Amino acid sequence: MPLTVRDLLAIPSLRLHLVAGGAGLGRVVEAAHATENTRPASWLEGAEVVMTNGLLLSADDIDCAAYVDQLDGGKAAALIVGVGSGLPLQAVPTALIHHAERVRLPLLVSPAGVPFASITRAVFVARASEERRLLERTLRTQRRLSAAAASSDGLAGLLSSWFQATGSGVAVCDAAGRLLGAAGTDGPTLLEDAAPVIDTVALHGLRGSGGGDLACGKVVVQPLGTARLRGFVVLLDADSAEARLLISVLVSLLSVELERRHLADEPQRRRRAAILARLFHPDITAEQAQALLRTADVPSGAVRAVAVQASGEPVELAADLALAVPGGLARLTGGTVELVVAEELDTSAVLRRFAPGRPAGIGPAVAPQHAALSLRQAVALLSSSVELGRPVSAAEAGSVRLLLSLGSPATLAAFADTVLAPLDAADPDGELTETLRVWLETNGSWAESSALLGLHRHTVQNRIEKVARLTGRQQDRAEDRVDLWLALTARAVGLPCSPQRK
Repeated sequence: MPLTVRDLLAIPSLRLHLVAGGAGLGRVVEAAHATENTRPASWLEGAEVVMTNGLLLSADDIDCAAYVDQLDGGKAAALIVGVGSGLPLQAVPTALIHHAERVRLPLLVSPAGVPFASITRAVFVARASEERRLLERTLRTQRRLSAAAASSDGLAGLLSSWFQATGSGVAVCDAAGRLLGAAGTDGPTLLEDAAPVIDTVALHGLRGSGGGDLACGKVVVQPLGTARLRGFVVLLDADSAEARLLISVLVSLLSVELERRHLADEPQRRRRAAILARLFHPDITAEQAQALLRTADVPSGAVRAVAVQASGEPVELAADLALAVPGGLARLTGGTVELVVAEELDTSAVLRRFAPGRPAGIGPAVAPQHAALSLRQAVALLSSSVELGRPVSAAEAGSVRLLLSLGSPATLAAFADTVLAPLDAADPDGELTETLRVWLETNGSWAESSALLGLHRHTVQNRIEKVARLTGRQQDRAEDRVDLWLALTARAVGLPCSPQRK
């Protein structure tokens, strides 16, 4: 147990006695510091026993109050005043006793025959003994944790041993956030509460760690894995000295356990890759496709294929994505990881965590027997993903915005400015431009445009005719209308605009 003021008071050789602040005897003592400074707060780190002979200490009530508040503000553990023959103080000032009692600061008296060095030495010896006992307990607990990790109980035994030794609740999840085991706490609830912290730690991989005070208590989150991220451990209220010393041991043992599980899952990953190959067969029937999905525990409704360009460690990337998606339907083909996932899965979120920065194509949702068709479209989108630097889905593949974003920003900006420059000069308030945009979006409907703009139909017609005169693009020519629409859209997607339109 840590040294407290009560323990210090009980050491016979020091002959200390309490005169005030008995309510604070349970305060932990980390050090002893002798000083005659009457403003010691800035020199304290907390949990120190402050010792003074009262050389500069006034018996005035205001001065005593200020001095005690300084000690309280510096989180001192106690105040020891030396009194007696040959010392500045023959007795502790009454005002000092009063104010120490006010803030519950233990105030102890040291007789003249006991040097402060003896008190300092006693604190040091007690702290050293406690640290030695803590180290011995930690080593015994470390051996128990190692034995539990090597036993047939595996993860469950390791987590149970941790909780029994430290009293700290613990939960372990895989890299996708799925619970693998817990002890001393409700695992699903703890993971749900700590999800924002886990997401933040995940951004930094094995180099990250995090924590915070949550509704469930104080949590610490550490990543698990040796070479790659395999999961996370969440610790609840791991504040004891023993727990803090053992966290690194627990992380190491859990990392080894998750690596062992990863290797043991290799046959399962090969089986899922074989299922995926059968699902992509061109002659598969609806019944066969649904049966394969049921085998992989994937909902047999609409599915979509995903293609991710792999580099560096493609096998590991395929394993990571197989772990991340329900059903684990993933395989490595050449330099591409191919997946099939249920339509409702947030594919973009999976790619952000497990394949950040990698080109990826997301195919359309299709019936299971048409998964190969979705895959072809996903693979075809990889080149667009390389250009854009982000995953591209089939839903946006045919959009004008995607086509515009693939072009050179400078070229597209020049095109937009060339088409719209006459309007920029003649229409500083943007009335003509806004009318043109609404008119094009309503497919040239005068009635709908006037209703949306709150203008008379003739006003809309006059403005569109003025646009035609200024730009040289006629309202009845499809090619001219497309030019105007593309120019407006190029600016809408965030390309550099002309100085007049900033």
